Amino acid sequence: MTTNHRIALIPGDGIGAEVLPPAQQVLDVLGRRHGFSLSYTSYDWSCERYLREGAMMPADGIDQLRHQDAILLGAVGYPGVPDHVSLWGLLIPIRRSFRQYVNLRPIRVFEGIESPVRGARPGEVDFVVVRENMEGEYSEVGGRLNRGFPDEIAVQEAVFTRAGVTRVLEYAFTLASERGGRLTSATKSNGIVHTMPFWDQLVTERAASFPQVAWDQEHIDALAAKFVLEPARFDVVVASNLFGDILSDLAAAVAGSIGVAPAANLNPERDFPSMFEPVHGSAPDIAGQGIANPLGAIWSAAMMLDHLGHPAAARDITDAITSVLAKTDVRTRDLGGTATTAEFTDKLIELL
Repeated sequence: MTTNHRIALIPGDGIGAEVLPPAQQVLDVLGRRHGFSLSYTSYDWSCERYLREGAMMPADGIDQLRHQDAILLGAVGYPGVPDHVSLWGLLIPIRRSFRQYVNLRPIRVFEGIESPVRGARPGEVDFVVVRENMEGEYSEVGGRLNRGFPDEIAVQEAVFTRAGVTRVLEYAFTLASERGGRLTSATKSNGIVHTMPFWDQLVTERAASFPQVAWDQEHIDALAAKFVLEPARFDVVVASNLFGDILSDLAAAVAGSIGVAPAANLNPERDFPSMFEPVHGSAPDIAGQGIANPLGAIWSAAMMLDHLGHPAAARDITDAITSVLAKTDVRTRDLGGTATTAEFTDKLIELL
């Protein structure tokens, strides 16, 4: 029997609505080839909806998504709506309601994309950032007092739990054991006196269960420099919510374009749907022009297929991405070319 997967589509804002259709086209091609089908339900949850109705999504939005097999998201954010409103009104509720505690961001330097970093060469830079996705520095604990007065204060508390840190470390060490056998932990325990030594302690505890994985730890400031100076040395990098967010964007720039970078928000136990999204934002400066790079969304779709149990189909997509970059001169503008989103997608599908 043909397996059918129920996919929630949230185009969101800006170029989000332009990069999801190419991802759907690619998914449908692979479904026909590999014997599965996908049924899509689209949701107009966005900043436009917020401006119209006062909320990024309806009150029962999480319940509407609960029975989907996966969520494919375009981009969120638009001028006129503060970023914390759009983020906390849509992405973070989805991540936390569905316990998507692993944010997975692979980084590769592809042949055909010139990295701005001299030492980042194709075939040598291929690593993944595992970011804790539900707690850490992005907690909801805190507040503001004495608003508008000279003694106004804002307090934001970082929250690190043994359960929350341990489960993301377990995922990262397992992934490292399946890849190159190397793990780097991002820390700042020389300056952050409570949470980071706790993080380091839990890394050491989990490492004892993975003797086959060689691991080290780097302070975040030094690690950011080494991402630029020695990007080929890394395999799996595990980091807290804030550190992982910053490092993965830096790594995407090292790889040549943030427009290529994908991300997965995973519930590894599969009790709830996971969500897949390109790392790039909504890019309002180019929205509506048909020139957005669809690769981040297409690679995110490949990660979704792998999560849904179709690794061969996922490899077909990444192989096609490799081919279109290495063997053709078809490029969107962010990669130095003149191709439209549709032209680039057509070439990729031709190579599929």
